[in-house]
Amino acid sequence: MVLRMMKRSMINTSLRQSGAVMRVSLILSLFVHVVAILALQEAFPLQWPTEEIRTYRVDLIRPPIEDMDPEELSAPDISRTEQEPKPPPSLDQDTISLDTKDERYVTYAKLIKERIGLHWKYPPDALERLLEGKLMVVFSLARKGEVIQIKLMKDSGYETLDQEAIRAIRAAAPFPPFPGHIRVSRLNIKASFDYRLTSRKKNK
Repeated sequence: MVLRMMKRSMINTSLRQSGAVMRVSLILSLFVHVVAILALQEAFPLQWPTEEIRTYRVDLIRPPIEDMDPEELSAPDISRTEQEPKPPPSLDQDTISLDTKDERYVTYAKLIKERIGLHWKYPPDALERLLEGKLMVVFSLARKGEVIQIKLMKDSGYETLDQEAIRAIRAAAPFPPFPGHIRVSRLNIKASFDYRLTSRKKNK
């Protein structure tokens, strides 16, 4: 019985000593962490923003509906749209015929027609075969007078006649540059070639 009591006493004493050791260890650990944190703060100070945060409030106020005219509420405002200037017409290109009556192009078209006429001939093989026909070609000129495109819009039915008309246009090129009053950058010209053996006059 006495031995049991002595063993219990020793166990209690041992537990009290171990509890005291744990408390001391916790205190020492806490102290070490505090010291470490203070040291890090001095080595790497944290900079917290000190500027005051500003806030703004915006109120959207709609005018009272009862003070507005009912017609203004139902009808859209198109006055601003009507006052907007219309865009200028495109100055990129224009299309005319060699017999145009447009005063802007009459003189220049006549000059083009005369130059083509100097190179246009009746193909000898077509004369021998008594071939006749009418065709239409559209060719495009750049501002400096060079031909940039030729299209056969309506053939004569005979390739030799069609090719002679195209050859005459290419032979007459380059044409004179556009006059100053012609503002387009590209001028498309429609030219008709009429091959007739019953008349000595060739219409273009």
